[in-house]
Amino acid sequence: MSNEQNKLINIDPEKFRFVNENEKLHDKMFEDKPIGFLKDAWIRFRKSRASVVAAIIIIIIFLFSFIAPLCVRGYDQKFMVVNYAKNAPRITLLRDLGFKTGYTSRSFSSRSLMKALAVGVGAEDYRNEEVSFAQAMDSEYMPILEVTSAVKTIGADKQETTTYTADIETYLEVGFQYRSIEQKELQNILDWEKETGKHILYPLVQNNEYCMDTTDANCWYKTDAKGTPLKMNEKGTKYVKVKEFSKDMVLEDNYKRDADGNPIYYEYTGGGDVDTAQYKIRVLYINYYEYLFGHEPNYIMGTDAQGRDLMLRLAGGIRLSFFIAIFVSVVNFVLGALYGAVEGYYGGWIDLILERIAEILWDVPFIVVATLFQIHLAQKVGPIVSLLFAYISTGWIGTASLVRHQFYRFKNQEYVMAARTLGAKDRRIIWKHIFPNSLGTIVTASAMVIPATMKSESMLSYLGIVKLGSANQTSLGTLLSDASAIWMNYPHLMFFPAATLSLLMICFNLFGNGLRDAFNPALRGADE
Repeated sequence: MSNEQNKLINIDPEKFRFVNENEKLHDKMFEDKPIGFLKDAWIRFRKSRASVVAAIIIIIIFLFSFIAPLCVRGYDQKFMVVNYAKNAPRITLLRDLGFKTGYTSRSFSSRSLMKALAVGVGAEDYRNEEVSFAQAMDSEYMPILEVTSAVKTIGADKQETTTYTADIETYLEVGFQYRSIEQKELQNILDWEKETGKHILYPLVQNNEYCMDTTDANCWYKTDAKGTPLKMNEKGTKYVKVKEFSKDMVLEDNYKRDADGNPIYYEYTGGGDVDTAQYKIRVLYINYYEYLFGHEPNYIMGTDAQGRDLMLRLAGGIRLSFFIAIFVSVVNFVLGALYGAVEGYYGGWIDLILERIAEILWDVPFIVVATLFQIHLAQKVGPIVSLLFAYISTGWIGTASLVRHQFYRFKNQEYVMAARTLGAKDRRIIWKHIFPNSLGTIVTASAMVIPATMKSESMLSYLGIVKLGSANQTSLGTLLSDASAIWMNYPHLMFFPAATLSLLMICFNLFGNGLRDAFNPALRGADE
């Protein structure tokens, strides 16, 4: 090439200019964002909607167990009202809005239907006026909400009978009751009646041939020995039986009366001074309950077989199940991690001996261990502590086996060998290099211990192997056990604990799936 051509090629360097002078050149394909392990796990966990919803439901159930007792006024789960045992849910707010609540559907004979209606008639007829069944149907104290059907049949004796089906509010069905109180308490009731305008005291009933049962305060009207209502015949000469129900029927009262014919509402039965003198009274129980506790009966989930608030009992059972399950999960996590780390890291004769010990314990059936602890230890330390010992005695073995396998997997990796070459001690290698890489699998397994413990605890208490039912505490399994023999007649006793336990099992399984994917190191940094 000639010199002239070289001169043409030479260009002044000052004339060069970068086209992308102010832009950073990079390839998005190799772009990497710094992100922590837990943050990355949280990002991947959120992508599983089912797991997120399951976690929210678990949190709601957990919070319910603590919030429910705060929403109930004046009593706790020990509070018991025998008169309201096995009753269906009753929500006063819905009742005030006109909805039927706290009721059940039941079949009645003509006589039993009239007795149930008589509660509402007696409560409405406070001033001893003639009130028919039809007039009392609108009373707030009427237990029969609606007569839905009436079927006539002819029996073997060719007598026609009628069977009625009606909706009855079980809280009002209690009706009237007798009470023995001191004079001071009697005065308090009279003052409460004046203040609220509601009636607690109702006329006492005569103890005569027209009273079928002198202990039954609901037998306020004249009946024969079998409880069939009586009424005066048209001639006014004698009482005749009323065998068939009629809406226009008016019951004839059998009240005690003074010399002037006025009903007697209380009578002196003995005692000492003005304050301690004893009086017999007949109370309308629904109002007497409000007088005692300051509010109407309000049981959102109904009552159990002893008359306790089922919602509070359920909340207590959930708290107990969570406490046992979380405690067992944490302790087994710690013990299993330590045991499995030693096995997997050192191997050799140490692993051989420890593994044989674990296998011997693992082969002992857990139900046998739990039973033995309940027989020999529960009387000394209580059923809960003995149950915890039973879980801890063998529960850590599964976690230890999992940790052992993870250590065998990672202990010969290059980064572990490099740390050992640089002089790192065994303790540092175990907890700083190997264990963090195994953490995802171990945490997921430990989280699944919670539902497994809840399930087994419910099974043990349901079978009666573990006695967790008392006035102060209960468990989901105990609630299910109490309802097992009567749930066909009282389905709410089985429904609420069974639904709660089932929901927890499903949600914990979905939650565990989300944890497994979130802590999977193979998915770390994945966008999809």
